[in-house]
Amino acid sequence: MRPTAIFPLLCTLVALILSLLCVFAGSKRGYIEQGDILTLNTSMLGRVTLNTFKTSSSLLNSIGNSVKGDVNDLIGDVARKFNIHDFYSAHLLDYCEGYYTPSAVANATVEPHKNVTQCSNRTALFHFDPSSIIQKELKSGITLDDLHWPSSIKNAVRAVEIASKVMFVLYCIGVAATGLALLGAFLGVLSGGRLAALTNNMLAFLAFMALGIASAIASAIMSKVVDEVNKHGTDVGVTAAKGKTFLGLTWTATVLMFVTAIAWIYEFVAHRRQQTSYVYEGKKGRY
Repeated sequence: MRPTAIFPLLCTLVALILSLLCVFAGSKRGYIEQGDILTLNTSMLGRVTLNTFKTSSSLLNSIGNSVKGDVNDLIGDVARKFNIHDFYSAHLLDYCEGYYTPSAVANATVEPHKNVTQCSNRTALFHFDPSSIIQKELKSGITLDDLHWPSSIKNAVRAVEIASKVMFVLYCIGVAATGLALLGAFLGVLSGGRLAALTNNMLAFLAFMALGIASAIASAIMSKVVDEVNKHGTDVGVTAAKGKTFLGLTWTATVLMFVTAIAWIYEFVAHRRQQTSYVYEGKKGRY
């Protein structure tokens, strides 16, 4: 048994837990919702459109005559009258939607928080397409064009579609390699040996590379989509925010697997030096 091998074992265990959280966060209602990749805030979409009076009469008719009387009276629930949710959170396997409570607008006494109402079915190679999702949910007779939905958002989401699918595959590889590395780490603690250390180093390095590239792609996707949404969507009441918790989870798992790979190199070198010392002492004892 090699007590020093317990350190890479613990690092691998924590990395596996964190990477699994990245994959399954938001996979069902209320399950680690804060682990989203990004969140689209559409709570102001209808309000801005109505308040600026850049809409058609058919749009006003579709949400009721009360809008014509006083738009400000409906400032708190316009999104619901359009059948739009306040937010849409993108995850690796699905997306979740819901409303901010107690209000979508923060003030001195109220801090909005997410109330998830439902999540989509878990899907491998899932790609978050908010334009398509919102269009399907809009009340009959209303289109995204009526709400002045920026085409730049559609283009940005379409541009990262392939990257998001590659990211999913890399996370699967990273989780699988980390799982194998954990199994190898148990064997390394019990038996030791240069072969075990070398094998574990290779598994840890594979997991590090897969998780590292996946994390880099996730970071790039966040920056691309969030920047485009905030640049072109603010004027119509659409904003986006990066998933800071997701970034913390995925990059921590990546760093841990890098540390694990280095630790197994140390175990390999230490075991070799130990064997060399035994050989030297054996030869010395003959004389």
